Amino acid sequence: MTAFVIDHAARHRPTAEHPNEHRPATPGTAPSGERVAMPPVSVNGVALSRKAIAAEVQNFPARNPGEGWRAAARALVIRELLRQEARRLDIRAEQKLDEDGRRETAEDAQLRTLIEREVRMPTADEETLRRFYANNLRRYVTPPLYEVDHILIGARKDNEKAFAAARQIAARLRGELTMAPERFAALARDCSNCPSASLGGSLGQIGPGDTTPEFEATLAALSPGDISAPVETRYGVHLIRLTRRIEGRQLPFEAVRERIASHLAERVTRQATAQYLSLLVGRADISGIAIDGASSPLVQ
Repeated sequence: MTAFVIDHAARHRPTAEHPNEHRPATPGTAPSGERVAMPPVSVNGVALSRKAIAAEVQNFPARNPGEGWRAAARALVIRELLRQEARRLDIRAEQKLDEDGRRETAEDAQLRTLIEREVRMPTADEETLRRFYANNLRRYVTPPLYEVDHILIGARKDNEKAFAAARQIAARLRGELTMAPERFAALARDCSNCPSASLGGSLGQIGPGDTTPEFEATLAALSPGDISAPVETRYGVHLIRLTRRIEGRQLPFEAVRERIASHLAERVTRQATAQYLSLLVGRADISGIAIDGASSPLVQ
């Protein structure tokens, strides 16, 4: 299976950005009702209907209606080019099931098979994989781990009075800890609004993504034994103590070989598919819209 994917399910999937997507669009207008200058579009003499382009717009969130309209038209031009090429080559295809058990349409199967047959996908050899690994060692390091304690003075940011009170309490506790840092666990048990209070504020070992961005940024700047200044997050105001930092370790090539191979295969597939689409665009008679095959959304 190549990276060429036509998400036909997305054509019928409701989205928050387009709550009115089931409402028919008026030809020549954007879904918002704003008119879009739209010359007739054709591919090798085959006209694309305004109704089809209007329906496709919902799949292309854009800054303005005209931009969405042009993106939808380009996608349909590429699809029509592939459809015509598949017919010319008399491509026969077997419909497959996706990972959710949905069967692809006959047309999607035909276009997928066309790409698989016509686009040459070179495979990276062992030397290429190892060279990529050597040049990107920092990609393949386990994330650091932190052993952390904290005191949370809970408050919602949209409650200004409560949050101001939380700031005052946190500042007072920070002053006490400056004089007697060994009291951290006792103050956590008495004052923290986190379930970790019963453990003296201990959060155990945490890693990147386990906490809020503000909490994580503070952790990265602390040395073991440090207690932070008050840190504000959506949960309230924290005092954070870093107990131990466990640095990430370099993963061996053998542990990431398949990941590298998959990454390079996907990149090569995108490039090769873009080149193929560019060739089709270059020899086609397309009117009504400027298009670059390499930038087609069908390559994404």
